[in-house]
Amino acid sequence: MINPSPQTINTPDWVKHAVFYQIFPDRFARAAPPEDSNVQRSGKRANYQNHAIARAILQEWGTEPTYEGYMGGNLWGVIDQLDYLQELGITAIYFTPVFQSACNHRYHTHDYYQIAPLLGGNEALQQLLAAAHQRDIKVVLDGVFNHASRGFFFFNDILENGPNSPWLDWFTIEKWPLSAYDGSLPANYLSWVNNRALPKFNHQNPAVREYIMQVAEYWLGQGIDGWRLDVPDCIEVEGFWQEFRDRVKAVNPDAYIVGEIWEDASQWLDGTQFDGVMNYPFAEATIAFVAGERVLLEEVKKTAYKPYPAIDASEYADRLKELLKLHPWPIQLTQLNLFDSHDVPRLFTVAGGEIANKKRKSNHKTAAKTTVELATLLLLTFPGAPSIYYGDEVGLPGAHDPDNRRAFPDASEWDKQVLQYHKELIALRHAHPALRIGEYEVLFAKDMAYVFARSLPGQPEETAIVAVNAGNEAISIQVRAELEHKPSQIVYGKGQANWLGNQTTSAINFDLSARSGLILAD
Repeated sequence: MINPSPQTINTPDWVKHAVFYQIFPDRFARAAPPEDSNVQRSGKRANYQNHAIARAILQEWGTEPTYEGYMGGNLWGVIDQLDYLQELGITAIYFTPVFQSACNHRYHTHDYYQIAPLLGGNEALQQLLAAAHQRDIKVVLDGVFNHASRGFFFFNDILENGPNSPWLDWFTIEKWPLSAYDGSLPANYLSWVNNRALPKFNHQNPAVREYIMQVAEYWLGQGIDGWRLDVPDCIEVEGFWQEFRDRVKAVNPDAYIVGEIWEDASQWLDGTQFDGVMNYPFAEATIAFVAGERVLLEEVKKTAYKPYPAIDASEYADRLKELLKLHPWPIQLTQLNLFDSHDVPRLFTVAGGEIANKKRKSNHKTAAKTTVELATLLLLTFPGAPSIYYGDEVGLPGAHDPDNRRAFPDASEWDKQVLQYHKELIALRHAHPALRIGEYEVLFAKDMAYVFARSLPGQPEETAIVAVNAGNEAISIQVRAELEHKPSQIVYGKGQANWLGNQTTSAINFDLSARSGLILAD
């Protein structure tokens, strides 16, 4: 049994019960401002609809995504889709960057105090926050605080004024002249992974640190519910993230701080820095188990995570047990669990689904859908906050960047079966506290059969059992389950589950078809 640690670490309770939805704003939805917006009141509706920035430059919605092109998704469009997200069961949104920038992904920040005009500007965010909070949906923004861009005012001043700029010590200038655009010449300043488009802040400078802290505080004051931190491991100044946490929690003690750390994040998850990280190790293990040899290595080997080689249930159990031992229990419950994002190929494609009519047999699309269902079942029943990348819930495929940033499809293109099981699993997570905050106990792990229980101490009736057969053949297994309460209703999936024995020493027989899973609860 994996038991909670002593409650000495405070993490936001709402995250422990949340289901996140990650939105890449340029590709999710677009709409005109509402009638009561400042844009409308100032008579700029026609300008918004016809101005070159809003029309002529935009790619047609749904066309092949490119590194540079804009499809024009905006925050007004997200507001229009909040009812859809609420019906899906989403209770929190994580946005990739929304600040003013000269790229569609907006990780090249120009102005940390201005929402990108193409997204609707500051007014659109304010209306989004109001509309989301009215529906009890939290909003987390992406904080790119390791580096800025060539268009960021302080760095741009250095490009314009050279050694005479008053902001030289905001960055690390190695020598002159600087070459911000000509790749044939040395840049002569520090940048993130030597990308001259992303000059790295000098975090040793107290003015830089104070600027970043004030940005974080400002937007919390405007009503956001937390920060996702881009490449926070690249900021190595001692005490930086401890101060960040102190400043953020002083504004809002319930604000969520989640870091983009791809591997073991123990040094950041000691209770003094982040509440959680993007849990790629969970993704690696789960995809390696449920997708196995189906994983498209040519896609995943381009990324920083490794959902390969294939593993069986025993190794999967070992990896999850080790993962759950890494961090204190309050941290485990606020990890951000995911399978894909704007940085990695979508799970449907990783599992071979989209190439059904290109490189593999036609039945691979169906097989990929089954893989995604098994993975989603494990995602929605694991400790921590599950995160769904926009479009995954309707079967949107996507290879490596930029293909994984496709436009959200029209309803006529949705896979309704995929949408339905997402709704069912999310609803079950909301309905059963054990699936959110219950202890996690592996009951059986052999070959490709994996069974575990989630239960709340002191509330034995709050117990759920999840059984998965990731193999290609039907199985019948007997599982020892010494639980205070024996859930008997199959609330999700198909198969049979029959209890044997008495109240104190029990076993349960599972009959599961190939590539299937179920949940027992009451």
